[in-house]
Amino acid sequence: MPQQVVKQKSRGFICVNAHPEGCARNVERQVEEARAAVTRAGAGRTARAGIRNALVIGGSTGYGLASRVALAWGYGAGTLGVFFERPPEDDRTATAGWYNSVAFHRLAHRDGLKAASLNADAFSDETKRTACEILKRELGPVDLVVYSLASPKRQHPRTGVVHNSVLKPIDYPYTSKTIDLSTKKIHEITVQPATEQEIADTVAVMGGEDWKFWIDALLAEGLLAEGARTIAYSYIGPTLTWPIYWDGTIGRAKIHLEKTARELDALLAGRLRGNAWISVNKAIVTQASAAIPVVPLYMSLLFKVMQEEGIDEDAAAQMRRLYLEVYAPGKALVLDGDHRIRLDDRELRADVQAEVTLLWPEVTTENLLEISDFAGFDRGFKNLFGFDVDGVDYSKPVETDISW
Repeated sequence: MPQQVVKQKSRGFICVNAHPEGCARNVERQVEEARAAVTRAGAGRTARAGIRNALVIGGSTGYGLASRVALAWGYGAGTLGVFFERPPEDDRTATAGWYNSVAFHRLAHRDGLKAASLNADAFSDETKRTACEILKRELGPVDLVVYSLASPKRQHPRTGVVHNSVLKPIDYPYTSKTIDLSTKKIHEITVQPATEQEIADTVAVMGGEDWKFWIDALLAEGLLAEGARTIAYSYIGPTLTWPIYWDGTIGRAKIHLEKTARELDALLAGRLRGNAWISVNKAIVTQASAAIPVVPLYMSLLFKVMQEEGIDEDAAAQMRRLYLEVYAPGKALVLDGDHRIRLDDRELRADVQAEVTLLWPEVTTENLLEISDFAGFDRGFKNLFGFDVDGVDYSKPVETDISW
């Protein structure tokens, strides 16, 4: 395919194309930061033990990609990434996750790391069977399974029913201020409560059932190593966002995810002396978080406050902290009273939330850029798709038809 100049195309909060070089630069930065973190720790990756192979479900963007990078360059782990991305076609670019994965494979090959990827619907039984075949052929049993899947819908593999998740409160309408990402104006929004069917559908998509299906499939094929662990990611957030998040349909799904974690922990402990945990992470810019009413405005204020305190972290920094510091060889894992890893500790620090709470009623369209970091949020959103990345000449034609 002839090279083409790629300019960002958006519809509302959705970016419909991606820039391959910008995506590659993002992955390169994550890799270099991971290598530097290991060097600072005083040990090369070959000296780290405990994770030889890892399966990352949802491993092409956000926390999933950041996990894959941290595990590969932090531990020298072989990784299988499972994701569902659109490949390039004719003059249409691939999705960002596709280009991220191309860059990941190139860098892994350069550094002698084993890497395999499967582009398919992670919810399907066929995908689970194919992933098991790849593991048998290319990597072997895994020591860690990361479940970082985010999807708006799921076709149930056993019933064929398509479930669609919704971002709604429960029982009562919710009214608050939010920001229109296309116009950059703050306005009031009212979201009507979810029906019982919408709640059930959201739990079916974002709860823990599919996570358990993955672990069951791996156990059946003997592809979990002795002592294997699995981690799924969640978010709780501050009381400010609870009506639309933790007390809403998504929160109901996350509660189901936590229930599944307890079931899997008992299962793996009995079978392999393993564990299952939930890691509660901080708010970051993702395409999913940008779609949630209220949350982008909250994050714009949060980022400003955390940056001023010198404690802000992006997805890559969070996952380096998780896998190179919190969950690390020879280190006792600290859990909260609900058996969760808490990486949101800095976001929910009392002084941070107090400052955000003071700013919330004050923020308007007119002072948005002054008292918040909406500019950083906006740039972070563009960066997700490879745009507005430092060092990339967007007037230069690039090859878009690339694969791993």
